[in-house]
Amino acid sequence: MKILITGGAGFVGSSLCLALKSRYPSYTIVAFDNLKRRGSEMNLPDLYDHHIEFVHGDIRNEEDLDAVDGFDIMIEASAEPSVLAGLNSNPNYVIHNNLNGSIHCFNACLKHNAKLIFLSTSRVYPVERIENAHFIEEETRFSFSEKQNEPGISSLGISEDLNLMGYRSFYGTTKLASEYFIQEYAQFYGLQAAITRFGVIAGPRQMGKTDQGVVTLWLAKHFWKQSLKYIGYGGFGKQIRDILHIQDLTDLIDLQIHQMEKWKGKVLNAGGGLHSSASLLEMTQICQNITGHRIKIDSDLQNRPADLRMYITDNSKILHESGWQPKLTVQDVFRDIYEWIHTNEKTLKRILQ
Repeated sequence: MKILITGGAGFVGSSLCLALKSRYPSYTIVAFDNLKRRGSEMNLPDLYDHHIEFVHGDIRNEEDLDAVDGFDIMIEASAEPSVLAGLNSNPNYVIHNNLNGSIHCFNACLKHNAKLIFLSTSRVYPVERIENAHFIEEETRFSFSEKQNEPGISSLGISEDLNLMGYRSFYGTTKLASEYFIQEYAQFYGLQAAITRFGVIAGPRQMGKTDQGVVTLWLAKHFWKQSLKYIGYGGFGKQIRDILHIQDLTDLIDLQIHQMEKWKGKVLNAGGGLHSSASLLEMTQICQNITGHRIKIDSDLQNRPADLRMYITDNSKILHESGWQPKLTVQDVFRDIYEWIHTNEKTLKRILQ
């Protein structure tokens, strides 16, 4: 089997490349990446050492994708992942990359009669509907109340039943539009595709920033004893996310690669769920416990654009459909990131500090 992974030098892409090559040495794994995100170039030596092919290309250019010889499956993991993209800058890049670039990927799949695994996002769900959900303020976090007026929201979190009408972010909108195009390609061109809406993904190799990769950012700031800030929602750090370990994501993608019949035509949520969730305040305590460092954390009362008080993935549907569920915990995620930073401290210091 030959698998093409777009965004293959990024956090998710490189992790998938290395894991799949380790599990299936006879497979040809091709990493396709424009190396735009700072730190992605650091993953190239590992790819080469594990006999993974690398193509330096950009999905916005169809000619770059044409340079890849035939493949059996494409894993589309090349999106610009920042929720703030287009909100604090010109939206052209996020639109061209995440939507136009994805369409180029779909066309490449048709050209080679290949299957598609599309990594979508929980950010397709409208901000206002989630923000208006009933919640409980607890000592260290916000939580969804059991009683809700909006179908698709419960104490378990957000399910696929949530109404998609409303604003979300340029990032979320481009990913949702790509989902809709996949459905058109499936209906009219026979494209076999699996669509999964992932929540926060974290683990080693993630070059964390304030707008994407908050778990790595939080641990890195504690590791190097630098300051942080709780932004919005009172400035107490009670806003919460579920966190999916990259290893659990890899297990899911492995199932999709080898059981496409079970997944094609479906759109499913996948995240850490309630059992693997943490608020910023709780993340601070975890980082203190792991590093032994206490750092200065300021407060900013102003909410960021398109931010959410809470997001928890309701995994009920994917568990029922496939039996997949995450196995690793928030503590596992932070411990593995700590070991990665500790082992590669000199190299990562210039990027993560």
